[in-house]
Order: sequence, then C-alpha cells, then structure tokens
Amino acid sequence: MMAPPRSTREPSIPDNTEYTEFIQKLTEFHEKRGTHFEPEPRVGAKHVDLLHLFKTVVERGGYDKVSEEKLAWRKLGQDFNLGTNNLPALAFSLKTAYYKNLAAYEIFTIHGKEPPPKEILEDTTAKGGGLLTRTLENYRPSARATLGNDHSEASGDDGTPVRERNASEEAPGSGGRVTRGLRQAPPQRILFQPETTSRQTRNVSATSHAPSPQHPNHHQQPRGASTSFNPNMDHQSLAVANYEPRPQMPLTLRPVITPGNNAAEFAKRQKIMRDAALAASGRAPAPSRGGIMLPGSGFDGPNIYVRCLCALRSGIPAEQDYALHHLVKISMERGDKYRFEGFPGLAEALIEKVLEISTLFYKVDWQILYMDDGAIPGADIINGLDGTPEILRKIASLPKLEVDDNIQTAEFSDALLQINEAALTIRNMVMLEENAQYISEMLPLRDFLSIALNLPNLDCVIELKHYALDIAEQLTKYLHFDQTDSLYISLLSQLCGNDRGAILTALRAVSRISMNLEENNLLKGVPTKVIQNIIDWTLLDDEDLVHACLDFLYQYTAVVDNVDFLISEVEVEPLVNQLVRLLMHNATIKPREKYSGNATRIDMPPQIARVPEELLAQLLKLQEPERSSAWLRSMFEEDPDERITQIQLWQAYQATFTSHVAQTNVPLLAAADFIKNVSTTFQDKAAAQVMQGLVQKFIIKGIRFRTTPVDMKGEEFSKCLWRVPLGEYCGEFFMSPESMYQHILKDHQGANQLEDGKFENTAGEYMCHWDRCHRFKAEHATNLFQLARHIKVHLPPKPSPVKIPTPYFGGPSPAKKQKLSYIIPPPSYSLDFIQTATDERKDAAGIPLSAVLVLRNLARNLAKTEAEEIAMKLEGGVSWVDKLFKPVESRLFEIMAHNHSLVGSPLHCRFSDSTNNVIVILRDGSTRHCRQGPINEEFDAMRL
Repeated sequence: MMAPPRSTREPSIPDNTEYTEFIQKLTEFHEKRGTHFEPEPRVGAKHVDLLHLFKTVVERGGYDKVSEEKLAWRKLGQDFNLGTNNLPALAFSLKTAYYKNLAAYEIFTIHGKEPPPKEILEDTTAKGGGLLTRTLENYRPSARATLGNDHSEASGDDGTPVRERNASEEAPGSGGRVTRGLRQAPPQRILFQPETTSRQTRNVSATSHAPSPQHPNHHQQPRGASTSFNPNMDHQSLAVANYEPRPQMPLTLRPVITPGNNAAEFAKRQKIMRDAALAASGRAPAPSRGGIMLPGSGFDGPNIYVRCLCALRSGIPAEQDYALHHLVKISMERGDKYRFEGFPGLAEALIEKVLEISTLFYKVDWQILYMDDGAIPGADIINGLDGTPEILRKIASLPKLEVDDNIQTAEFSDALLQINEAALTIRNMVMLEENAQYISEMLPLRDFLSIALNLPNLDCVIELKHYALDIAEQLTKYLHFDQTDSLYISLLSQLCGNDRGAILTALRAVSRISMNLEENNLLKGVPTKVIQNIIDWTLLDDEDLVHACLDFLYQYTAVVDNVDFLISEVEVEPLVNQLVRLLMHNATIKPREKYSGNATRIDMPPQIARVPEELLAQLLKLQEPERSSAWLRSMFEEDPDERITQIQLWQAYQATFTSHVAQTNVPLLAAADFIKNVSTTFQDKAAAQVMQGLVQKFIIKGIRFRTTPVDMKGEEFSKCLWRVPLGEYCGEFFMSPESMYQHILKDHQGANQLEDGKFENTAGEYMCHWDRCHRFKAEHATNLFQLARHIKVHLPPKPSPVKIPTPYFGGPSPAKKQKLSYIIPPPSYSLDFIQTATDERKDAAGIPLSAVLVLRNLARNLAKTEAEEIAMKLEGGVSWVDKLFKPVESRLFEIMAHNHSLVGSPLHCRFSDSTNNVIVILRDGSTRHCRQGPINEEFDAMRL
C-alpha cells in the first residue's frame, strides 16, 4: 500500500502573516453570514490561494468586470497554473471558487454595499456576472431564474440553440456536423384559438401545480437506476412540471389584424368568410368545436432539454435525428450542468437507442425487462434489474447478418449515425462524476458495453467501440467485477488487439476497477497473452502507453496469487530489467555546488581606492546628484558591520571632483545634500548616525570602502600588480586589457609609442616585475617585444557586453547583482545528481514512481508465493528474490545514491538476500540489513 499523503502545505498556498489574517477575516465574515467557507478550495489538481485570487480580480475591476471580459477567467486559470487539460472547466471552477468564497466579501469591502442573503448569492451558481445587481437595494429575481430544481442553469433557460449553421458547429468538438446543418424540428401546427376580446383564453399554467415559496415541497424523488424509470408510467420531468412561460407584454398600439400579430383572430375572420361563402353556395359549414383549447395553443412548449427527451422517446426517426443532434451539442457544451437525475428517463432512452446496434449485425431486437415476474427470459431479453450475466453467450448464439463494410445502405448509415450520437452523448455526460455514478447503477448499460466491445471487427464500428471504452473508463471506478463478468472479459480482450487507442483506454479502465469502492481489485483471470503483451509494451517509446502498463502492473502485482502466476507463466527477468531502466526515465543531471569550510571576511581597506581614469571619464559626463550616486556605488559597498565618518566621505568626494568643476561646469553638492544622497543611493541601508564617546563622531553606518572599484555596469576593475622600485604595487585600476597593456609598457618600461599606436622594439635587458611572476628572473628578455608578448598573460579579460539603462542614476543595482567583495567563499566542488519527474510537492511522480512501486510489490510478495516455497525446497534452489534482484542490485544502489527524486520520497525498495536478511535502502542512499519476520513494522517506521 502507498504511504499516506503528507500533511505539509502545498507550494501554491503561502505561509505568511498577511495570508493568515485574510483567511481569518473571511472565516469570521462567512460565520456571520451563515455560509459555508472553504479556506483552500481545490481547482483541478491544485489548491487556490484566495488572497492572491482576490487581489488579482479586484485589480482587474472586480467580479463583474472580469466576467464581462471574454475568456478572462481562462486567462486567470493560466496565470494560476491550473494546467491546460480541459481549461474551460477549470476556469469555471476557479470562477465558482471566487463566487462562493469571495463574492459577498467583495460587495461588502470593495463596493461598500450590503450583500444579499445567501439564498440569492452563494446558494446559486456562478453563471454570468451581474454581482452588483444582486445587492439588497436592487436585486430582482428573474421570472425564469429557477425551474423547481437545483440545476436551473441546465434546464434550458438559455434558450433553444439556433438551428442555422454557425462557426461553433464547424469547430472540432462542438458536436455540430460539417457535412450538414442542424436538423429542423418538425413545425408546430397552429390550431384554433378563441378570440381574446370575447372570452378568456384557457391557458394551462404549470405554476398552478408548483409549490409556493411559502409552502415548499420537501418531497424528493428516489435516486437510482431501479427507481428512476417505470415503463408503465409516463414520468414528466421536474423541469416540465415547474416550467413558467415568458410573461406576455401588453401592446400599447392597436395593430392591424394580420397572421403575424394575431394569428388566431385572423384565422377566425378567415373562417367566418369561408363559412359565409359556403352558406352562399348552399353548402353547410363544418361543425364548430365550441372553443376547445387544442394542444399547442396558448403554451410555448417545453424547453430544449425536455423537447429533446420527448423527441428521443417518441421513436420517430425525424424527431430522434433532431433530438440526438442537440443532445450531442448540449452534452459537449453544457456537460458540467446537464445531469441525468434532473431528466428522468433520459438515461434509459439513450441506452435503449444504443442497444439498437445489435439489429444492424444480428437478427435480434433487444427488449429490456424491468419486472421480475418469474418468467424464463428469452434470447432477446435483457434483464434491467439484475443484469444479463450470459450476455456473451447470447451474442455468440445470435444469427449474424451480412454487412458490407465498404458499401452501406442509406438506412444502415442513418441508423448507425443515430446510435453513434447516442453513445457520444452518454460518453460526454459521464465525464461528470455525478452522471458517472448515477448511470453506473444501470445494468443494461453494462450489457451494452459488452455488446459494443464484441461487435464484428469492421471499420464502421470503430467509433462506437471507442465511445464504449471511454464510457467504461469513467464507470469502472464505481464497479466491482469477478473474473467471469462479461464486461471484465470484454475489456481484457481489447488488450489482444493492435489499436493503440483501444488498448490505452482499456488499460486505464481495468486499472480503475473498484477505485471508489471498498472492495479490492484483485484482477483475477488475466490471460497469459495479455500479461506478456503488457510487458512487451513497456519497451516502447510511448510514455502514455508505458504509464498505463505500469499502472496495471502495480495493481496486478499487489496480489500474491497474481505474482505467483506471473513468475510461473511469464519470463519475469526482462520485466525487472526494464523496470530498473525506467527508474531513470527522462532523468536530467543537476549539478550542485558544495563547499568545504567556511567563508572568510576581509577587513576594510584603511583608505579609499584611487578612481580609475576610465571610470572618472564616465562620471564627469553625469550631472548631480546622479554623479555622486554613481561614484558611491563604484567606490563603496554595503556592509552592516562597518562605518565611515562623514567628514572622511565628504573629503573623498571633494578630492575626486573639485579639480574638475571648471571643466564640467557641474558644481559639487552641499555637504548636507551629499550625506542625504548616501542613504538614498544605498536604499536606506546606509544611515547617518552620531557615535557617542569622549568625542562625538558623525558617521555613515552600513557602508565600507571597496577593495576593487566597479564600473557602472557592475564589472570589477583589474588592479595593476606591477611592483615599483620600492617594492609596492602600482595600484592603478584598469577595465580593458588594452589600457593596462599600454600602462605597463609606457609607465613601467618607458617604451616609446609610435604614431600608428605600436611601440618601438628596443634592445636591452627586460624583467617581469608582476607579483609572483618568475619569468625572465634568471635570464632576462633581450628586447621589448619578448617582454610585451609575456605581459599579455597578466592582462584582465575583456569586460562582458552586458548593457544597462543609460545613463545610470544610482537607483537599482547595475545590470548584474553585485557580490560582496569582502566575503571570500570557501573552496567548492561540484557534484552531479540525477533528477526524474516530480510533482508540485517535489515528491517522485510519473513513470519512475510507477516503476519503483511495481518493483516494491515484487520484492514484498515474491517470498510469499508457492513458487518461492517450491524453489527453496529443491536442492540448491535459488530464491526468486535473489534470482530477479541480484543481477540489478548494484544498479539499484547506484540509482538510489544519485537519483534524489526517488530517494527523497517516502517510497523505497527492500529486497531479501540469500542470508535470509532484508536489505532496506534508506533516504540517504545507505543500506540496512534486518532480519525477516516483523520487518514490515520496522521498515514502515523507517519509511515514515
């Protein structure tokens, strides 16, 4: 079993005082409102920082402003790194998290208004914007806001989708067809309607039967496949029962009676004229209906959802075409709102439709029987209550029809298209967990999946098989199978094919069996061929397929009987070698700098360094106070432990620039302004202070002399280490190697520079006086050219071409961050470590984690198998643990020593050696030998 998850805070949630105070305020706010508050709402795979989310939305104008901007919530989802898989759903989840937890707080704190009660804010959905229209002063509930259930946004209030072809229908995944437009609904007949001026129109309103707000109806319909449908009763959707038509707005003008503005009155007058014409010709008019209100008159009809449900259950091909086309669009575009339990009978109708696939290939017409009357079921009966365990036998015994996979009739293509659309609708809807759990209780759907996965091997049914596998992948987490179950056998049979998509989906479906149930998935009865195929697929360069195979092997090897079958029927040595290789899948080398010893600190020089000529030329081009700031940064650096007297600093500034005032026409700063500029230059880390004592001293605390000046790019100058006759260093600083080269030859060797810039090569005895250089000590150079060539080895490297904003005004630090020149780091050495995939908590993840889990299952369960007992009883028998893991033991130790992604996780392998001990690999890469027996408790304690 895997170790329990760590209780540490995720990196996406900060740990500071501001965040804690904000969450405390929100908690108190929601407690006062009486609403549920979730401090760390989960969106996708991450927890959301509510403080960051609140600041971001408020900076962009608030909830209404963000909701009005197109795709704004998707952009926020990308800013919060929620991932790219199903980004629209993640964006809506992020919007819902803000709406439930921060919307009322925004109204109260940002807009200064009193938020409305939770019944019209937090208890509703985050659909749309209009947050400020929901305050107590101006909130007016919409007449079509609810339809009597908790999912009003899924009940069709958005209106019927337009039937003209639009751009969204051409887009992939929109559910529209590229080859044809939207099917038109059969036109509603306009029948007789009495005159409104002479008698009141009878209008049946659903509101007369709906419970009033003062007396709500708390009766709840039972949930489940066995209670949601009764073939003897025509259930009406709860949405239909509570449907309220749009209120009719009275006209202020009196229009002319036309078929467009008053069809009933116009038809009445036409009828009077026809009756008069018939009476004039001597024929009697048709008998009057006495003002009876006919269906379709005075009622707008159901919304699009109920319209599609009724059309699907009608059995009329034209109606079903219309219904299925819209159901595909609705399930794709509104899948997060469209729930089976809100429309009783929809799931049953879709299942009945997809079961018609058998009529295209077999002589059968399935009938679902929902009543257990004790009668013997026939060959075409599917048990709707208990399922059909012999469905595979029934399919095998059915007479087959001749189907040409190349040329098909129009009736065959239209029927197959309707079945594919029904299966696609189910597939889209089960992506919502509530729908998957709801429909998993419907046993006829499991029978359909078995039928679809065992259809003839034809190209025309590939699409339907993939839809069936996608449905099975979402449902198996709520199902438990034994090895004789028809759907379980059908899923395993897909692993013997050559369709990568079918194999990948089937592997995921099998690996998810019983994931959300208490029963364990034992994976009994897996054929040897399937096991061998899975082992072979781990050798492919296909990450998705390899990951799915490892997930299956992890579930499979967790059972001792399965491990016994594995080592008895399959060659396991190649699998172990491959698993060890996958421990380094996509590994990268990460060098780490290690230090030996402690850093040393250099004392501050007794006096300021000389300003290099190159730096001085750049400083003289600046104005004050920029010039003094640049000079300070070049000649001084921050040090909280050092101090300089103000008079010493002022005198250094005067000595540097006083002689150039006439040349640059830039006066010096006043002493007080100069001292203030020191603190400004070093961002308030250098402060003017008074040091008490026998004699008060005015100092600048927090700066020190630089040992080596830097230019305005942050590059250090190089010091000339040529020793002068008195034995001291020259001490001049130069940035470019050319300037230092000319300085040595001209100032220290007295060389004569010609007009073309070259130096005259003179004969004589020349020596190199560079510090610690022994060249030309015993044997002098005979000419200047020999010495000049040697001097080039002492020249500094060329400065880096990094550019900085010009001019540099002493604000932020130069282009590259300055290192503390007075700290000398200890000797360092580099170590290379290996890193594989990790999650956001820096724990092992991906293929390496799955591989080490399979190895762990094998190492734990091999000693418990019957094959191990038989091997140890034989004379000279070798333990399966030694046989499989001894050849790769050194490689495992090497990986555990260098791969810190696996070593740092709480998951480690343990192997038994030939001395009946257990070798445990600890976090630091070391090993420990323990006696077998109660090793699990000891190992788990070390693991945690």
